[in-house]
Amino acid sequence: MTKIDKVLNASTDASSRDELESAVVRFSGDSGDGMQLTGGQFTEATALAGNDLSTFPDFPAEIRAPVGTTFGVSSFQINFGARRIMTSGDDFDVLVAMNPAALKVEMSRLRKGGLLILDTGTFNDRNLAKAGFDKTPLDDGTLDKFRVVAIDISAMTLESVKTFELSKKEALRCKNMWALGFVYWLFGRSRKTTQEWLTGKFASRPDIANANIAAMNAGHAMGETAELPDGIHGFHIAPADIAPGLYRTVTGTEALAWGLVKGAELASLEILFASYPITPASPLLHSLARMQHLGVTTFQAEDEIAAACAAIGASYAGAIGITSSSGPGIALKGEAIGLALSAELPMIIVNSQRGGPSTGLPTKTEQSDLYQAVYGRNADAPLVVLSTRSASDCFEVGIEAVRLATKYMTPVMLLTDGYIANAAEPWRLPDLDAYTPFPVEFRTEKEGFHPFLRDDKTLARVWAKPGTPDLMHRIGGIERSYDTGHISYDPDNHHKMTKVRAAKIDGIANDIPEQQVELGEASGKLAVVGWGSTYGPINRAVDNLQKRGKNVAHIHLRNIWPLPKNLGALLRSYEQVLIPEMNNGQLITLLKAEYLIAAKGLNKISGQPFRISEIEDAILEILEN
Repeated sequence: MTKIDKVLNASTDASSRDELESAVVRFSGDSGDGMQLTGGQFTEATALAGNDLSTFPDFPAEIRAPVGTTFGVSSFQINFGARRIMTSGDDFDVLVAMNPAALKVEMSRLRKGGLLILDTGTFNDRNLAKAGFDKTPLDDGTLDKFRVVAIDISAMTLESVKTFELSKKEALRCKNMWALGFVYWLFGRSRKTTQEWLTGKFASRPDIANANIAAMNAGHAMGETAELPDGIHGFHIAPADIAPGLYRTVTGTEALAWGLVKGAELASLEILFASYPITPASPLLHSLARMQHLGVTTFQAEDEIAAACAAIGASYAGAIGITSSSGPGIALKGEAIGLALSAELPMIIVNSQRGGPSTGLPTKTEQSDLYQAVYGRNADAPLVVLSTRSASDCFEVGIEAVRLATKYMTPVMLLTDGYIANAAEPWRLPDLDAYTPFPVEFRTEKEGFHPFLRDDKTLARVWAKPGTPDLMHRIGGIERSYDTGHISYDPDNHHKMTKVRAAKIDGIANDIPEQQVELGEASGKLAVVGWGSTYGPINRAVDNLQKRGKNVAHIHLRNIWPLPKNLGALLRSYEQVLIPEMNNGQLITLLKAEYLIAAKGLNKISGQPFRISEIEDAILEILEN
């Protein structure tokens, strides 16, 4: 190891630092301050340090909000620790605010006594006015409840990179690395991985790479050598007790892309992924576009309708057609989804939910498309609806979506959301050879063929590839005869076909696992029932209260439609049911309609994930009253 390697890998002796079980750090600044990049580098260093973690990138909705305004604040939050981490955290322990707007937006979430790191170089009259401050908060008592490190990061960055003769604009772009270096010192993180990343990223501009490295080292040196205010020092968080194996940090988007590809492999099919850009669904197209060598074809269509129809064409031709969008785009795809359902073709529709309705809050998270997924088509048109609970869970749900779509010849709606799509967590890589294949069997036999012959058990129709000798056929959106597959307007036949399509979906309840209890007993005083990205905060809240002797359990749904066949009996075994959702009460309506249970809702529609404390308070209110 060279001298520079030793320096970059060095961290302050843990014995001289305060020991913490976990910490929540939030990097916040203007859209151009590189907060997502900074948070990503801190995440990688933290994962390599052995901590469990969960992240939450929080993007502004405006594409180019005026610099220095609250509309343009971009943030990255990470919760990491020596224990199992279930969420990106509640209130922050450390807030890095790169300008007054970031302070204005984020200050309310910094806990009392928390550490506030400010770039005072940005606290001029103009920026203060843009952020909505009448006077500077640096000396009016506003920040007295925090431990404040007020540093002119901008000036110190310029000083640290002046030997590289960059323009002032280029030099100031390094200030996020200065802040990162200081936070690396704060938590005893190695800088080596970031140095290697900078060297590779700016290989064609070594002056830029070296300037960023110099800024990072200067921030680290500030922590090591400066006389900081009393009570501000380094912290140590021990590695988490994590099961041995090969891990990587993964976002929900990445894991879902791999899960869909693995599912197609298990089905012995190729993928056509057809999509149209929309936040937060677009990254799935980006991920799958890099997988052509794995039998994936991607197509960016001219609009949402064309994307859905292209996916249907791919499935008709013998591939697995997949399309994705968010709520507004799913609405546009609605007629095409009905066509896939009527034609009984396998198709996967990924819905990365966001705040709505209409354009709504395009970069914020929400769970408001459950009604749309279960009911949002004309006529009686049931299809399979699955929901992911976390970034790593997306892999398993992607596989299951392909399995059900191909086995039952049906569209599958796969619900994720902006939080899951962008959040990252460590994922233990699975044994890919351990998955049981479910290869598709295409119809090749001429005898007795028509395109709506059904399997007696699954009620799935046969799948014949176009071009198969003697199996010429047509399918479409007009009703077909149950007995021949030809177009039929007979009223009794339409009644029968509608019932058969519904029975096919209902029967899937026999092919999915019975609902299990995540935490607690299978009966008791209170069950907290969730779906999607509420998994982490619900699970942590229930675990915390169980340790305090409270009679509460956690149930989480993956199968939204059809529901697990034992779910009704399971819910009735509890005295009360609480359903937290990031909507105005959609799952609770569905469960009340199906099971006539007396459930209570906890609804949050702010574009932000639930805090653990919010769910704890709701549980305690029910149990104590």
